[in-house]
Amino acid sequence: MRRGLADTEVLELPDGFEERTKGRGVVCISWAPQLKILAHDSVGGFLTHSGWSSVVEALQHERALILLTFLADQGFNARILEEKNMGYPIPRNEFDGYFSRDSVAESLRLVMVKEEGKIYREKAKEMKSLFGDREKQDKYVDNFLGYLQSHGRQTESQESLTRMCILAVTSNHFT
Repeated sequence: MRRGLADTEVLELPDGFEERTKGRGVVCISWAPQLKILAHDSVGGFLTHSGWSSVVEALQHERALILLTFLADQGFNARILEEKNMGYPIPRNEFDGYFSRDSVAESLRLVMVKEEGKIYREKAKEMKSLFGDREKQDKYVDNFLGYLQSHGRQTESQESLTRMCILAVTSNHFT
């Protein structure tokens, strides 16, 4: 088992672990089946890095968002989600920028259990009508592609980028 794609250290489970835990949980030795997990009724919230695809998948399944951001667009996405009461960002330590185990645990409790987290749970349910509507999502993708295709004269590099975007979006097309 590895921690990520770049991790070269292989971690071994103790002998007999899978047999001892069979029927009491799930052991994933590869990427976890995120959509299957999100669809399960026992999932009360989703601790996410705030990558947009994961956010959309969670909201399609009415899962409240607990935001644990690290890099790239994640911070931007988290700020928008926080502003719209669609997700709760886990507070960082003011001195070193790290997340503490206590702030992670308290954020999970707040969003999934406490009364003040009800706003996030209700907003996730409300958002299913937007993010879970396949017809709307297809329309948004079509509008985006149309904009890219018809947005004035393009340089060769812009045209190449447009083709790559169209290919990426249409090959994925929310499957």
